[in-house]
Amino acid sequence: MNVGFIGLGHMGSGMAANLLKAGHDVTVYNRTHAKSDALASKGAKVALTPGDASKGDAVFTMLANDRALEEVVYQDHGLLASLKPGAVHISSSTISVALSKKLADDHGRQDQRYVAAPVFGRPDAAAAAKIFVVAAGKSDTLNSVSPLLDAVGQRTFTISDQPEAANIVKLSGNFLIATVIESLGEAMALVGKAGVDKHQYLEVLTSTLFGAPIYKTYGTLLADAKFQPAGFAAPLGLKDIELALAAGQELRVPLPIASLLRDRFLTLLANGGDNLDWSAIGGLAAKDAGAA
Repeated sequence: MNVGFIGLGHMGSGMAANLLKAGHDVTVYNRTHAKSDALASKGAKVALTPGDASKGDAVFTMLANDRALEEVVYQDHGLLASLKPGAVHISSSTISVALSKKLADDHGRQDQRYVAAPVFGRPDAAAAAKIFVVAAGKSDTLNSVSPLLDAVGQRTFTISDQPEAANIVKLSGNFLIATVIESLGEAMALVGKAGVDKHQYLEVLTSTLFGAPIYKTYGTLLADAKFQPAGFAAPLGLKDIELALAAGQELRVPLPIASLLRDRFLTLLANGGDNLDWSAIGGLAAKDAGAA
């Protein structure tokens, strides 16, 4: 397929590379044009504007937040103005439920199609095509882009014909990941201050009750206190928790733990943590205990 890809950050660059590996004709755009060079060397065409990357059968967007996505979609000669009738916008960004609804409506008015397809996984998984895709949209549209989703991930979960459902699943998942990070950090602070080796403690946890990859991945980062380079930057973690809280407010679902996590992220950022991985909130407990 002829596909565009807008947003070549830690996740997007790997996803676009896997589309190329699968034999698709890929045109890439990134605000910082130098990030396109590595993909150009692999056969990608380089667009100078978002609109130029939106001329094909489909275009992915993988951007940091609502504002960045709105900019590329709604600017003059942007994605919305350039996507041909029947073509598909595949939004893999972690965005608000409200923006996802708006995109579905606006694309529909242009006779364009829209799929929400956020992903779970860190940059190494994106590079290896091992991410998980959560997709929602009209069934015929999902079927038409399934080869693209198969190229970027190891499994696609189709959950609804309403695109915003995928976004709320993604936000709830990131909320749960942050909950694990915070609770692991508190537990490690407790055993660490008691003199237990954190790596040994993590082996006990992941070999018995908590064998899920999320505990292994983030437990290792916490045990090593390795929060740089950031696979997922702390400000993005705060953004996602705030979006989960906004969804909860809209649906009148209290999320008291999410409120606590928002404050933990604010504490981290107030103390200079902008360039750290979001797992660094788990290191706050040791500092609070005077053990770091």
